[in-house]
Amino acid sequence: MSSRPDPKEIEAVLMGGEARYTRDEVAQLAGTSPEMAARLWRALGFAARGDDTPAYTDSDVEAMRVTAELLRDGILTEEASVRLARAMGQTMIRLAEWQTSILTTLSYKPEVDTDEHLGPLVGLAKELLPDVETLLLHVWRRQLAAAISRSLAVQEQQSEHASPHYFPLVVGFADLVSFTTLSRELDEVGLADVVEGFEATSADIVASCGGRIVKTLGDEILYVADEAQQAADIALQLAAGVKTHVEIPDVRVGVAYGPVLALLGDVFGTTVNRASRLTSFARPGTVLIDDALAEQLRDEEDFQVVAVRARHAHGLGQLQPYALRRSFGAKVALGG
Repeated sequence: MSSRPDPKEIEAVLMGGEARYTRDEVAQLAGTSPEMAARLWRALGFAARGDDTPAYTDSDVEAMRVTAELLRDGILTEEASVRLARAMGQTMIRLAEWQTSILTTLSYKPEVDTDEHLGPLVGLAKELLPDVETLLLHVWRRQLAAAISRSLAVQEQQSEHASPHYFPLVVGFADLVSFTTLSRELDEVGLADVVEGFEATSADIVASCGGRIVKTLGDEILYVADEAQQAADIALQLAAGVKTHVEIPDVRVGVAYGPVLALLGDVFGTTVNRASRLTSFARPGTVLIDDALAEQLRDEEDFQVVAVRARHAHGLGQLQPYALRRSFGAKVALGG
């Protein structure tokens, strides 16, 4: 049985060189303080290393040098640089874990592997690295352009002194029904297939209708949309479309419209809480919306909005839910 590869060797292969520098040396070479270097390292999601431990590579030094230059030029403040590092770190942790889980399912083996003792997974990651870097940069630029356009559109509709992080949005939750029971009936592999199928199908539906998934929680997704019609299409397709996969149980959906606080790639506030509670009230395969969204959709000929029994929601008071259905003969918008 072969021994597990040394993490330092894996790091050297994928980082393009061995760890050679201590934290103080990185700070000196980059032109920043050891304290700032430590803050950025923690923000990126890495464990603290001993002061005298060579734990940093040439590429770490270059990344710190770029950051220090942005600070010296006054483009970033220290707090902003730490927040950016934390945003990238938390995003990349999940991305790296997700990508690794995909790579472990592939049987491809590089034809020439100079680091064969490290195993096929490291060799495959090394071979894919240049192409994945190109794709990653392209996707990030695309998403950044879309995010900036959305932000400018929001600012245009707000008063001069309004917060750029607090604005109206349509928020929806989609929840797998009886997930706890299902988790007891299936083994780990079967449960993973259900979760991945739910997330993949949901992501396709949300994207095709012009919405955005904020986060996934295994048996639940949180999505947002800028327009009522988009959010309604997404909700109805989630409720009707996801359950066509026989291995996935029914889905219930709750959607609300109102002001949200958009921070750290997430959304917060009463509107989000209202959507969550509406989801818990909904029956399997149905969509419940709040009165604010119902008002926006009332004159839309593609949708039917019907008031159902009012419910008390802890912390929110009395809620008047509305059942959302598609009008007979309405066309389903599948997006581009």
